[in-house]
Amino acid sequence: MSLKFSQDIKILLAKLADQPLRIAEILRETSERGFSLIIGLLVLPFLFPMPPGLSGVMGVGCFCLAIQMAMGRRLPWLPQKIAEFQFPRNLSRQLLKNVEKVTICLEKIARPRWRRIANNSYTWRTNGFCIAWLSILLMLPIPFTNPLPAAGILLLTVSTLEGDGVLMFVGYGLTLINTLFFGFIGYGLWQSPYILPSFLK
Repeated sequence: MSLKFSQDIKILLAKLADQPLRIAEILRETSERGFSLIIGLLVLPFLFPMPPGLSGVMGVGCFCLAIQMAMGRRLPWLPQKIAEFQFPRNLSRQLLKNVEKVTICLEKIARPRWRRIANNSYTWRTNGFCIAWLSILLMLPIPFTNPLPAAGILLLTVSTLEGDGVLMFVGYGLTLINTLFFGFIGYGLWQSPYILPSFLK
């Protein structure tokens, strides 16, 4: 089964690989579906090696859109600096080569299920809240941790676009796992001034 997300993201990446498009132009074309598509587009690079200096813009973009979802908005808006951001062609081409692996996996697990829950306005807000929280974790300067919150964000965006309530609950589970994982790291850093001296003795 070919998902709407799989088809749309491949078409979008192919366009971006040929000509630089601003995020604002993509939002105008995609309307409400732009929430899931743009968040998916911004989070995909975190699953693969990417050029330095882009993570801040992409993370802030995800957070801004997610906060609007949590507030119940259906038409996306971004600050001008983010809206004017042009996806680099080299990055688009790199993603286009690698995205097949991700979409094949998603097509095996995503399908319309529990649609009454998936299409509920409160579920839309909950998804936005979870994506916003995962976006904050995504932007933390902790090496090698980006794929963890990125995977949770991607599952929530795909399940929102496909109307898959079951996959949404998997996304909520990943949100909880990420929270516990980063909480453990934070606790370890907080305790390090007391723990390290005992190791150094």
